[in-house]
Amino acid sequence: MDIADIVSDEYVEFTPDTPVSKLVGTFEDSDVKGVLIRDTEFEGVVTRRQLATSHRQPDEKLGSLVWHVPRLTPDEDIRKVAQLMIEGDSQLLPVFEGRELIGVVTVDAILQKVKPYLDAATVAEAYSSDLVVLDPASTLGEALNVFRQNKITHLPVVDGNSATGILSLYDVTDLTVRAEVQSKGGDAGGTDPFGGEISSSTGRSRRGGFGAREGETARILDLPVRDVMASPVRTIPPTETLETAVEEMFEIGGSSLVVTSNGQPYGIVTKTDVLDSLTWEAGGNRGVQVYGTDLIDDATYDEIVAMVEKFDDRDHGMNVLDAKIHLHEHDETRRGRPLLLARIRLHTDRGLYIASGEGYGASHALNEAREVLERQIRDQKTHGRSKKPPSAEFWEKRFGWLLEE
Repeated sequence: MDIADIVSDEYVEFTPDTPVSKLVGTFEDSDVKGVLIRDTEFEGVVTRRQLATSHRQPDEKLGSLVWHVPRLTPDEDIRKVAQLMIEGDSQLLPVFEGRELIGVVTVDAILQKVKPYLDAATVAEAYSSDLVVLDPASTLGEALNVFRQNKITHLPVVDGNSATGILSLYDVTDLTVRAEVQSKGGDAGGTDPFGGEISSSTGRSRRGGFGAREGETARILDLPVRDVMASPVRTIPPTETLETAVEEMFEIGGSSLVVTSNGQPYGIVTKTDVLDSLTWEAGGNRGVQVYGTDLIDDATYDEIVAMVEKFDDRDHGMNVLDAKIHLHEHDETRRGRPLLLARIRLHTDRGLYIASGEGYGASHALNEAREVLERQIRDQKTHGRSKKPPSAEFWEKRFGWLLEE
């Protein structure tokens, strides 16, 4: 199954010297997953994630935020595109015919195309059980630190044993960046300061009004997240199919759902998790997939596999079923060696473990992530359901639509 019929020629394009303030206004449209940056030649993309990584001055040029992503062709296999989106950490990729840019493919277009086939997998098999949450009284500044430290984009807000709302990294960035751009009041009517709709279980959510923002960054960071979060939060049980999860995300215009059991939150499923399910190998044997292999400088693939295999038989017989390792390069360097982010997703017969680590070089970053995994396994912090090897019938149903074509 290729992407030819989901390539869209509707996209936003800017030149590298466009100011960041222009991008903030563009992202008021929740359908815009990113923008293309092109002068005489295509240079890359800028997404909400790049805008959210750190504080940005309104007059900063978009050229400094450019994200270099893979280029697609119309005949690309949809599973490969899913892998490239995850590897490139971008929900929008350009499509070329030769040297000519003909359009883009987005994560939403992919999920819409494969949605009828997602009834073969459940939320329990794809969700992230390593749940990080906030208290309603937590401040916006504290939330920013949690986002940065855990390398995540969604934080459920939990009061007692109930999820009362959810905070997106992009929501936080909207408030802090817009404070630099222009003064706006609150949006009690369910719209953001630029008139864009905010997602909730009804398609809109409430936010408090805080008045003018210029010069009040410190005051904004002291706001409790209860005044910023989207509420109410949409939840889903682990027994539901990924098809249902995607339908609900589209319905609310959001990209995540809190996974609950008996009313209590214990996980989260995102569009990226669903995208990742498309890359599952059609078989029960374990595999180690490494994304960003061009960043492996001081380590080898065999060494990475050996590191994963060392997790076998830990915790009284835990077995590794498969592992996915993502490497991403930051701009920072030390003695010519780039700062890398390593993210490991380890599927075992005891549950799913996820850990990230940063370091200068692949070996350093992977070791940092490995140490986090070891602590998680030792402390038994994963409370999700086990991911057991599926039956032959499961794989036939799950991948039959791919194999037929």
